[in-house]
Amino acid sequence: MSDPDLRFWFDPVCPFAWLTSRWVRSVQRQREYAVEWRLISLRLLNSHIDYDSHFPEGYEDGHNAGLHLLRVCAAARAEHGAEVLADLYPAISSRIFDADPSEQSLRPERGREVLEVALSDAGLPAGLAAAYDDASWDATIQADTDEALSLTGKDVGTPILHVAPPQGAAFFGPVISRVPSDEDALRLWDHVVGLATFPGFAEMKRSLRELPQLRALGVAEDEVGRTEDWHGGSRRLKK
Repeated sequence: MSDPDLRFWFDPVCPFAWLTSRWVRSVQRQREYAVEWRLISLRLLNSHIDYDSHFPEGYEDGHNAGLHLLRVCAAARAEHGAEVLADLYPAISSRIFDADPSEQSLRPERGREVLEVALSDAGLPAGLAAAYDDASWDATIQADTDEALSLTGKDVGTPILHVAPPQGAAFFGPVISRVPSDEDALRLWDHVVGLATFPGFAEMKRSLRELPQLRALGVAEDEVGRTEDWHGGSRRLKK
């Protein structure tokens, strides 16, 4: 099997990975790229961290739910091939992030509910839901996570992209808060790849960021100006 044009590591409970994946799908469609979807767990990435002191309330529950959902993704890949993740990932994450905020889709107790519908929509057997509580899949998820970190280093999050593998550039991000138009998607892609493939490029970062334009977070797709601080609160930029 030949290498894809891009490998994309995702955790289904990461809002920024979800937005980036939707941008990548626009690029994929327009450039006819082959994309391979792989697994990375925020819970495993942060296994050494005290959640109470490092994250806002609720983050640990969300990351735990992501690990459970990734177990099902790992089982689906093992039993039906890597290509099924192309449909299963959006089937899961669209129900998390495009849902009404009152549904609180990231609660662990709703994971199974999200999963049952997602498996059906992805054309996969309902029996895969048994992997949700099967910790034996964690080693597989850890291996995918370790592979991603071997390409980027450890001080990263999700998503991780690997362009033109196996020799091409790999990087965390880009972290985007909205899905660009098709035209802007290609422009952004070319800029990102241009930076990432320059041998001396190390980092570009800012802490002040717009809240993700996701229905589940109560932000409309055309809403701009709301920003998120490091403690999970929100405020508006001064004009």
